[in-house]
Amino acid sequence: IPSSGSLWSPPRSYIYQKRWVKLDADYLRYFDGEKDAYSKRLIPVSSISRVTSVGDQKFEVITNNRNFVFRAESDADRNEWIRTLQQIAEERKSKAPERTPMSLATDSATEPADKSGFLELRGFKHKLFVVVAGDKVFLYKNAEDYRLGIGITYIEMNVGNVKEVDRRAFDLTTPYRIFSFSADSEQEKEEWVEAMQQSIAEALSNSEVAERIWAVESNCFCADCGSPKPDWASINLCVVICKRCAGEHRGLGPGITKVRSLKMDRKVWTEDLIKLFQQFGNAMANEFWAANVPPSEAIGPTSSSQERRRFLIAKYREGKYRHYHPLFGNQEELNRALCVAVTTSDLKETQALLFCGASVTCDTGDSQCPTPLALAERSGQRLQMEFLLHNKTSGWFGGCVGWAEPRGLPSTLLCCAEFSRRWCTLQDGVLSYYENDRNAVPNGEIRVEEIVCLPSLSLPHRIESTFEVYTEAERLYLFGLESPDSAREWLKSIAKSFVHPCAEELLALDFERLGRLHYKGGLTLERAQEGWFALASSTLHVCSEDGQRQEPLQLRKLQELCACPCPASGTPLAGREGICAGRTLYIQGERKLDFLGWVHAIQKAAGSSGDTLSEQQLTESDVPLLVDRCIDYITQCGLTSEGIYRKSGQNSKTTSLLEVLQRDARRVRLKEGEHHVDDVANTLKRFFRDLGDGLFTRQWAPDWLWATALEDEEAKVSEYRQLLDALPPVNRATLKALINHLFR
Repeated sequence: IPSSGSLWSPPRSYIYQKRWVKLDADYLRYFDGEKDAYSKRLIPVSSISRVTSVGDQKFEVITNNRNFVFRAESDADRNEWIRTLQQIAEERKSKAPERTPMSLATDSATEPADKSGFLELRGFKHKLFVVVAGDKVFLYKNAEDYRLGIGITYIEMNVGNVKEVDRRAFDLTTPYRIFSFSADSEQEKEEWVEAMQQSIAEALSNSEVAERIWAVESNCFCADCGSPKPDWASINLCVVICKRCAGEHRGLGPGITKVRSLKMDRKVWTEDLIKLFQQFGNAMANEFWAANVPPSEAIGPTSSSQERRRFLIAKYREGKYRHYHPLFGNQEELNRALCVAVTTSDLKETQALLFCGASVTCDTGDSQCPTPLALAERSGQRLQMEFLLHNKTSGWFGGCVGWAEPRGLPSTLLCCAEFSRRWCTLQDGVLSYYENDRNAVPNGEIRVEEIVCLPSLSLPHRIESTFEVYTEAERLYLFGLESPDSAREWLKSIAKSFVHPCAEELLALDFERLGRLHYKGGLTLERAQEGWFALASSTLHVCSEDGQRQEPLQLRKLQELCACPCPASGTPLAGREGICAGRTLYIQGERKLDFLGWVHAIQKAAGSSGDTLSEQQLTESDVPLLVDRCIDYITQCGLTSEGIYRKSGQNSKTTSLLEVLQRDARRVRLKEGEHHVDDVANTLKRFFRDLGDGLFTRQWAPDWLWATALEDEEAKVSEYRQLLDALPPVNRATLKALINHLFR
């Protein structure tokens, strides 16, 4: 009984703080906010012994070793939480063999952790107790919490990537956060990296479901192109397909085909669904869908994306090659025959009826079993039930839509009066808009395979709660809704329907812009390939057409960003991501309309913004580029200058230089003779003085001042160490660079 919502939780001071709480079959977790990916605390359901009411709106979760008190918004809300928690805890106890890695410490029957021990984690003052168990990594405050089974959070390793940083440090990167660990020695670091890499491999290569489905001979080859060992499937069509065909299936929309991975979407693969695929098989499916395919129209393993798309549209959307049921065209008879078929084990008949027009929700005429699904349930036909459940039609949604087809980026402000209110649906891979919800014929439609770009937020000159859709025909559609949340929900739904499966991990990002572009980079500078791009904050994420995810590009750390005379309006991005190696990435746009938007968005993301150090353009070592430029110049030209940092430069030159550096420090080269040392020193001082959050941050500045007053030298050094550890990485790196500079 998964559940989620806001609750108030008291820290040690017993001042309640609002938390977002999630409950699933394994854990009760609470987060700072609803959008957070990683929890602040998690409690295994298996450790919950009792849940009791403890006063107005409050309830207590009692575990084997510790109690947790929560306060709900109302007594009714509290009672619902208590009921749900008690029910799921009882169900958990009744399923004793099903244990989770989190119960390692409290359940002797659980397999031991693959690796455990203490590691430093950036952002935490003290070392954390880290456990690698199966396909997850768990974080605990200490070994005692691990023994009690009460953790901080866990990291799903199917979205993780491990990268060595230096002799003792390594990063575990996920789409939501980078976990920077440090071990006590180089050997320990190597052991941790190996353990986490094995965990990732386990998370991504769980082939149990695939092996069971491949046990049927026809399922060993893609139902559409014949490629061997297909590891994707359409769970409503009951066909096993390869990765390349899966991408084109996704373009047809979830109303036609629901694409899932055999290896990664493990929660989808219930025992009944696996048995359905074993009984169905690609052979039975193709007896219906591919009964009349001309050899000239068939596709093979080497077919292009365009050929696959054309074939799959004809096969599944148009039903061009299907074996027509004798009752085709007679709706009433089709529905009546479906009601009979679902009470038997004849899945082949149900398939033919359903995909020739019979309605899953038709009226059976039986008041006790009003739908075919209810008839199948009464007859004990579990596989018929599973097939019907996955073939329910998609719903309809309403909203406002305005659309335009300008030749360039719009430059005028749109007001609400300029929008036409339309009823919109996203169904069968088509975004349609109608005059109203009673019209059967749409005013217009956009096929998801034609979409090339989705910016998530309107530019400053647009109205709120709008988003844009760019298509291959260089048309721009502007949609508006009544709230930002509604706009975001529509945007996510559209994105999910048109993004290729190889890039679906990009959907988890809080992207500002998402779409398809051509690029050259790494070892493939000779030929441009198509990739999926997502811009999230100041990071550009790239997934190639073969599913390889590139290292995220930290735009604020770029060495250079410039336009070049590449074919198809290419713009290159040159940057370094790590200490060891640099890379050049050329991005090419085939359409001027959406490409101009990408250029503008990337330029903005690569610049400085905000009043914190981390929001500035940065060097590889996390020092603001402005600071690095000034320090480097003063080191070269000003170490022998008398009164450096004491003498003031010219105010006008200082102001001008600071503005230029803050606008784009990459383009600035300080040269002797053109810039006076005192002006540069004054610029550096003014930058730190005007910095809103300061070098030591608003949060920790009072503690730094307090530490200076300590008379005991050992206590002072200890306090400084703790304060340094608490600083954000960029602030700490900047402070280090500044101290080293002043020491000279």
